[in-house]
Amino acid sequence: MEDLDQTDLLLLKILGNNSNHTIKELATQVNLSPSPVLQRVKRLESNGYIKKYIAVLNPNKFSQGFIVFCNIKLKQHDKTIGHQFVKDILKIDEVVECYNISGDYDFILKVFAKDMKHYQDFVFNKLGSVESIGSTHSTFVMAEIKNLHNISF
Repeated sequence: MEDLDQTDLLLLKILGNNSNHTIKELATQVNLSPSPVLQRVKRLESNGYIKKYIAVLNPNKFSQGFIVFCNIKLKQHDKTIGHQFVKDILKIDEVVECYNISGDYDFILKVFAKDMKHYQDFVFNKLGSVESIGSTHSTFVMAEIKNLHNISF
């Protein structure tokens, strides 16, 4: 972050909250003309500060609002088993996030499902087919309190 100034940080904060702004709108918000703002945004993109632009979809509108965090323990800690687990998880649509973690579990999955029955089917038929899994532990989300889809700086 050493090569970012306050204007760069402000641009990142604005875009992190809503990437749908035009260059002209961004320029107004950071008190610059559009040309230098476009150059700054392109530099932030090329230097990897901005990975991509996305639309954050509402899972409830797609009957996928039942959110579960599923902790996974692998059968063994082995390079082959770990790689196979990752390969298998990447193919499962209900898994929207997957993190390799430390502690009592090896991975944590964020899963979107329609309801408990859908999640049960997911556990039995999809997770159940992933041979590298030793055990699972599910935590069901009762309410989402904060989700900014962004970092703070």
